[in-house]
Amino acid sequence: MATFYEFGIHHNLLRALSEMGFEEATPIQAETIPIALTGQDLIGQAQTGTGKTAAFGIPLIEKIDETNGQIQAVILAPTRELAVQVAEEINRICQYNSVKALPIYGGQDINRQIRALRNKPQIIVATPGRFMDHMRRKTIRLHAIETVVLDEADEMLNMGFVEDIQTILQEIPDERQTLLFSATMPRAIQDIAQRFMNNPQIIKVKAKEMTVPNITQQYIELPEKQKFDVLCRLLDIHSPELAIVFGRTKRRVDELAEALHKRGYGAEGIHGDLNQAKRDTVLRRFKESSIEVLVATDVAARGLDISGVTHVYNFDVPQDPESYVHRIGRTGRAGKTGLAITLVTPREMDHLRVIERLTKRKMDREAVPSLAEVMEGQQRIALDKLLETANEGDLQSYKTLSQQLLEETDSVTLLAAALKLLTKEPSTIPVQLTAEAPLRSKKRNFDSKGKGGGGNRGRGGGYKGDRGGQYNRGRDQQGGGGGQRSGGRKQSAKRTRKATAGSGANSR
Repeated sequence: MATFYEFGIHHNLLRALSEMGFEEATPIQAETIPIALTGQDLIGQAQTGTGKTAAFGIPLIEKIDETNGQIQAVILAPTRELAVQVAEEINRICQYNSVKALPIYGGQDINRQIRALRNKPQIIVATPGRFMDHMRRKTIRLHAIETVVLDEADEMLNMGFVEDIQTILQEIPDERQTLLFSATMPRAIQDIAQRFMNNPQIIKVKAKEMTVPNITQQYIELPEKQKFDVLCRLLDIHSPELAIVFGRTKRRVDELAEALHKRGYGAEGIHGDLNQAKRDTVLRRFKESSIEVLVATDVAARGLDISGVTHVYNFDVPQDPESYVHRIGRTGRAGKTGLAITLVTPREMDHLRVIERLTKRKMDREAVPSLAEVMEGQQRIALDKLLETANEGDLQSYKTLSQQLLEETDSVTLLAAALKLLTKEPSTIPVQLTAEAPLRSKKRNFDSKGKGGGGNRGRGGGYKGDRGGQYNRGRDQQGGGGGQRSGGRKQSAKRTRKATAGSGANSR
């Protein structure tokens, strides 16, 4: 494996990377950084968790003129959470020089962002809608931008930002370097690359590098109507410290969160209809362990950096295999182990096999857990609580009462009663969930190597609740309409670029 020293980057960056614990470059970094340092346009096909932020961040920072306080680079990201996360990592890499990255996103007071821009950050990490707001207000000037990064381009496409991206790229000077990163390459992303990039080099991370060795992967085959009761049994048996339950639609997430709450679990949901303040509150409570279960759609969970997640439950099978990798990658982080369980209906088993081919891992088939197993799990938890309390001491005020009780009742009966009080018995409160139609198998869209197909549907094609830009556009594109600007003065240049870019965007 390559070391960062071999790339010839500035010693201040090497020092920061060393303190961040980066010793060797990941595959995407090893292939991307040397090419990006030459100034060439580049397409990186890579999943979250492969180290792509440093892959584009290091060459981007290396190129920045520290003495120039103008905006020299922009990174576009699909969600507020990812924009904040990328900006934080860029600033850690920049900690020993004077380069600054500023996150810009919808849901935050725009006047606060305008004040922050007066501190002259050289790098902007933004969601497309809010970036266009600043373009229209002329609070962000584009003339000095030399590098543009499109991070998780397929997600921005799925969320309805394609016109915004096109408008932004039309307005930024042609004499720039463009780096595009995407987990999949649907036709719309290829069109953007062909139109706005100059003979880009293509780098792909192989499927085997996207697997998750620290995560135990299981599935349970069962009818749709049994899924909720089985989820509750799994939660009772596992008693997870922090768990994420993934649902396919916003309606599903709302119903699941309410149903779990009715049955006594600390659960809340996040999806694209929540305002930013509510999302922040839910995520803060989850990170602080005030709630134990986060119910989420795929899009709402993108970019979340939450440590300590022990279990992932796929209540609904994800629409495409890449989303499955993203979902289960929320657990098993930082060398820790995790458990991912997928609830799958008989008609969706073919879909599950496609996922197994992509990840190159067979999932373990598990039987539906019985009520006896649930009770055994809850009794074990109660026993652990009892022993933990006994070991903590400070029981003197209870010992006199205990001795009095022992004079009247034998110790085994008293201990059994204590365990019964501490044991949570399964709730039978009735709940009603709206049935979701099973996924149709898309085996023909994926070959044996797990390469995506299916054009614009690439990722999230069936996430009815989070398509069409409803997630961010409602709160992140306050100015509206900017995607229709013609950029006419640049069209001839774009036609020339399209002619020169055509072959490079579709070949290695």
